[in-house]
Amino acid sequence: MTTPAERYAAFRQKHADDGAALASFRGLYDFALDDFQLDACRALEAGDGVLVAAPTGSGKTVVGEFAVHLALQQGMKCFYTTPIKALSNQKYNDLVKRYGTAKVGLLTGDNSVNGEAPIVVMTTEVLRNMLYAGSATLAGLGFAVMDEVHYLADRFRGAVWEEVIIHLPESVRLVALSATVSNAEEFGEWLGEVRGDTTVIVDEHRPVPLWQHMMVGHRIYDLFVNDDLTPRVNPTLMRVTRDAERLTAGRGRGRGYGRPQRARPPDRVQVIEKLDSEGLLPAITFIFSRAGCDAAVQQCLHAGIRLTTDRERHEIRQLVDERTAHLPDEDLAVLGYLEWRDCLERGLAAHHAGMLPAFKEVVEELFTRGLVKAVFATETLALGINMPARSVVIEKLDKWNGETHADLTPGEYTQLTGRAGRRGIDVEGHAVVLWQPGMDPLSVAGLAGTRTYPLRSSFQPSYNMAVNLVGQFGRERARTLLEESFAQFQADRAVVGLAKQLRKHEEALEGYQEAMTCHLGDFPEYAALRRRLSDREAELSRQRGAARRAAAVRSLEALQPGDVIRVPGGRRAGLAIVLDPGRNPRGHGPSPLVLTIGKQVKKLDPADFPVPVEPLEKLRIPKNFNGRSPKERANLVSTLLAKIGDRDLGKPPRVRDHTVEDDEVNELRRRIRQHPCHGCDQREDHARWAERYYKLLRETEGLRRRVEGRSHVISRTFDRICSVLEQLGYLDGETVTDEGRRLGRLYTELDLLTAESLRNGLWEDLDPAELAACVSALVFESRAADDARRPKIPAGRAQDALTAMLRLWGELEGIESDHGLSTLREPDLGFAWAAFRWTKGHTLDAVLMDGVNGNELAAGDFVRWIKQLMDLLGQLQNAAAPGSRIRQTAGKAVDAMRRGVVAYSSLT
Repeated sequence: MTTPAERYAAFRQKHADDGAALASFRGLYDFALDDFQLDACRALEAGDGVLVAAPTGSGKTVVGEFAVHLALQQGMKCFYTTPIKALSNQKYNDLVKRYGTAKVGLLTGDNSVNGEAPIVVMTTEVLRNMLYAGSATLAGLGFAVMDEVHYLADRFRGAVWEEVIIHLPESVRLVALSATVSNAEEFGEWLGEVRGDTTVIVDEHRPVPLWQHMMVGHRIYDLFVNDDLTPRVNPTLMRVTRDAERLTAGRGRGRGYGRPQRARPPDRVQVIEKLDSEGLLPAITFIFSRAGCDAAVQQCLHAGIRLTTDRERHEIRQLVDERTAHLPDEDLAVLGYLEWRDCLERGLAAHHAGMLPAFKEVVEELFTRGLVKAVFATETLALGINMPARSVVIEKLDKWNGETHADLTPGEYTQLTGRAGRRGIDVEGHAVVLWQPGMDPLSVAGLAGTRTYPLRSSFQPSYNMAVNLVGQFGRERARTLLEESFAQFQADRAVVGLAKQLRKHEEALEGYQEAMTCHLGDFPEYAALRRRLSDREAELSRQRGAARRAAAVRSLEALQPGDVIRVPGGRRAGLAIVLDPGRNPRGHGPSPLVLTIGKQVKKLDPADFPVPVEPLEKLRIPKNFNGRSPKERANLVSTLLAKIGDRDLGKPPRVRDHTVEDDEVNELRRRIRQHPCHGCDQREDHARWAERYYKLLRETEGLRRRVEGRSHVISRTFDRICSVLEQLGYLDGETVTDEGRRLGRLYTELDLLTAESLRNGLWEDLDPAELAACVSALVFESRAADDARRPKIPAGRAQDALTAMLRLWGELEGIESDHGLSTLREPDLGFAWAAFRWTKGHTLDAVLMDGVNGNELAAGDFVRWIKQLMDLLGQLQNAAAPGSRIRQTAGKAVDAMRRGVVAYSSLT
């Protein structure tokens, strides 16, 4: 047992490395900092930048908060960037509580509060725009925190993170906070190259241990068991899921009735009741569908579930009424406010992007306070918002990604389950996967145990980026900067490996060439003749095969119902009666429906007939013949057998590949026989080496193409973009034109189309509502389900302008194609009618009911698209030429849209 003096000496030793700033910072917390947090803070205080990669909920943000503390102590500024506005608002409120409103500012697309404060929280795009504009606000900046920096892998927005990292002044220390990724060292090495000394700190330890489970039926099983400290998949779980699969397949029997007893996954009500009885609430259930989240709440509501006490219900009602007091009563009625509040009072809520932001924030606050106990959420909840739970439930291991149902990746699974376990509250967290038919515990264990999810750059130059870079640095320096991107860094890393492989191939080729050397003559020349002969014979064989297949297709197309044919081979070999010729109008070849001699109805295709087919006999098929009736099938086969009797039908036709005389083949054979190497007694040995040589040569040429394709790929794209900009007059060599400077103020995916629409005056004569309708086409993207119907658009000038925009997009697409580019998606007119009506002053109810392409619009989607539209209209005000009516019209449109639910700000 140690004495007080020894414990004090150990304490002094442990904190000997702490600087003054870290020592005072530790006093702000009522818990001891973890080693990884201390290591990162010490590196920052020593003057390094840091990359911290650690699991969700481990406390990475403490390092970002130390950067804020350090900046204030050193009389410098700190910018704290986040990927989403909700997280920015949350961080702003946290910092205001600690440092007061005078020292903390907020800059997002929606809010601008105290932007010159020493601490400013902002979205990453705001900082990117400030860097390109050379904003005076950057003066005195000492630290930049990039929370959720792994967002740079996002294919839509990821480039912004790399732009900021590359263009931040060298004097700024970067604090990059990332989820656990398997290539953190690689990312840190790149940061070191572009930012200077960067300490990489990777911590895979979860402060709250996570237990993995599967729920099968009404029971929860551990996913892993530990034998001699080695985890393995629970054998009991394996047995239970096998039994459940057998029941689902109908091989099990229910007691007493002889009918199959099907194993079904538990319903949502049963899951919540089970979690409640096991003490595993509060829980987040991830359902990869907005409608599924809403339906889950309704199911629990109708089942009478109530998870709250009277005191909690009173507290919930008070907070909900207070947080929504600013919203108009008529809008609350449209949004189903009373039923939503009733669910909250029961401790139930949904959370997804279709909800009104104000409603989502209430759910987040109530859940964080422990008042809402069961939240049903889409995966967007896992992206950044601080909303931990005791348990996380995952209904399915696949999700719709907009194009197809894709399996969850290990990274996505870890991000979702990372919400389980509240630090300082829970002793352990729990992840529960609901068993579904076809789900294997081994695959769940693979997701839970995999730690290989690398960070991959999604960086691509854009038109806006190009004019800003050329304007600030000139074309050559801009190319060099882009070569510093993480995307090029990763491509170069791949090229190093490929180049090494290429060198090995080239050395092997030299060896093969030596081994096939012949003392009688030029063996490579002889081998080339043999290869040409082999290729020509193969080509002739393919031609004959194609001719046979074409003849077989023609013979199938000539078949009629009642024809008796012989299927020459395969599983369906033998006699068959044609029921339906199955002619395909789409040109995929006929697929006749036949009744086989074995009394089965089968569909054939041309692959079943290597040779043309000829009818052997003709039968009359009864008018009302039913192919599903075993009796009718048997009667028709009996008729066939009676008609054929003992007649000898001969042997089935066989494929005969008659060799056709070919002049090229004859000439090649003659030259081969006359070649000196033809008489070599080691000819076949040499030929084998030659075969290896040419096979490896093909692989080597492919490798060389891959190396060339990956080298300087970013700068090549940049050069093509600059060529387009020069053709259109946005660049003049090294000079950015006035039009180019206007393009440089437009930060939108369709930046070039926006700039061209401005320049061509497509919007000059529009009123505010018409302008909103047209500009909405540049920000809105329909969800896949909304694409079926033609969008409704305002008539008159707005319709003419939208038509002109589509025509202009087609022209730009052609120009891009000429330069080997494809960056501009087609404008989406789906939101034009909603934007027009809202700007005109129509009610929320009317706008949401009309919706998008005839489908009702979710309130959250509506607010999000309107705010993005307002942001772009604000950019147009700034970018339009002096004297343009657009400046005034865009301002009026923004003012008209900022009302009701859209005007809401989450700042408290």
